[in-house]
Amino acid sequence: MGIATPAKPALFFCALTYGEEGVARAAGAELNNILGAAAIDMAPFPFSFTNYYEEEMGTGLWKAVRIFSAPRDPQDLAEIKLQTNAIEAALAAPGGKRRVNLDPGYLTLAKVVLATTKDFSHRIYLRGGVYAEVTLSARDGAFQPHPWTYPDYRQESVRQFFWKARNLLAVQRAEK
Repeated sequence: MGIATPAKPALFFCALTYGEEGVARAAGAELNNILGAAAIDMAPFPFSFTNYYEEEMGTGLWKAVRIFSAPRDPQDLAEIKLQTNAIEAALAAPGGKRRVNLDPGYLTLAKVVLATTKDFSHRIYLRGGVYAEVTLSARDGAFQPHPWTYPDYRQESVRQFFWKARNLLAVQRAEK
């Protein structure tokens, strides 16, 4: 029989998709309020992988990823997703259209996990209408995508960024 043990703390992150730099800054400040100081930020890159957000947020979108410094319990993911949804709503344009999309998640030495409110066959229900999926898995010295991994997370630069954050987590764990 296996013995249940608490999960090791993970590094949380949030991906931001946005069209206006000022909205991204405001969202970033709110994220720091709930997740603490940033450890590393990925430089924004054009988000041209899908037109999914264009009707709501317009064209010329950007994506950035922020990794937060303090490791947290992975079970916090559902609550953080609900908080990021509230940030999206607070920063929405008059009429309710979002101006930023926030996708929180966490990474461990083995994987990158994303939170979502959309169910699908490869997603696990957490609570409060929030699901989670393993988006990238550590194999062969790098984070590797799955068949369901979003195109932006498949990019080599994004996977390398998460690997850099994984190395940060490994150093943090070694120091304890």
